[in-house]
Amino acid sequence: MSHPSLDIVVARATRPAPVGASRFEFPEPREADADGLLATGGDFEPSTLLAAYRRGVFPWPVEGVDLVWWSPDPRAVLPPDRVHVSRSLARTLRGARFRVTIDAAFDDVIAGCAERRVADDETWITPAVRDAYRRLHRLGWAHSVEVWIDGALAGGLYGVSIGALFAAESMFHRVRDASKVALVALGQHACAVGVRLVDVQMPTPHLTSMGAVTISRAQYLDALADAVARPVDWSSARA
Repeated sequence: MSHPSLDIVVARATRPAPVGASRFEFPEPREADADGLLATGGDFEPSTLLAAYRRGVFPWPVEGVDLVWWSPDPRAVLPPDRVHVSRSLARTLRGARFRVTIDAAFDDVIAGCAERRVADDETWITPAVRDAYRRLHRLGWAHSVEVWIDGALAGGLYGVSIGALFAAESMFHRVRDASKVALVALGQHACAVGVRLVDVQMPTPHLTSMGAVTISRAQYLDALADAVARPVDWSSARA
């Protein structure tokens, strides 16, 4: 990447705690319908969530139902070494306005991601989802990137790390460009520790502007199988 490097502080060293096998078996991801809907039911136990990500499946609650599982085709990914930085964002990075940490305030980040942006907006991060990922974080599987200004949390993102996979779940900002800085930091840290596959699930204009691309589900599943088999220590390097 040609933009200025961020000074990223890894707040705590973590090694994932052992998690037993899930008591549920997910269907073949290629059996998902045209919208990517694969299954409903199950639970949000750590073993179930990790089994889902290893299969290329993620939860996305809809219409008040928490346990809904998806495997879309195509799939959006963000190549960590090709995060796009516009000229204006590069100027922001050079200005050193933001401070970036990893795993310093996971609970605050997921709370920020769950905030409603407007009065009639709904969030898919239900209390059950929030509790499930907080538990994964305590076990060393879920991680956050925080962006700060003058000691206040300005934005961030969170997701799940398995081997060389980072499955990004959600991001937020309270200050302009803060979520973009978080994505740049994610790409930089991913490259530093050896993460090869950053899954962002579905393309959005914001993610596409930052370098996200779509690949077929078959391509994603092939890349996933390679990624989860590679040992990566998320907190092994300061980016």
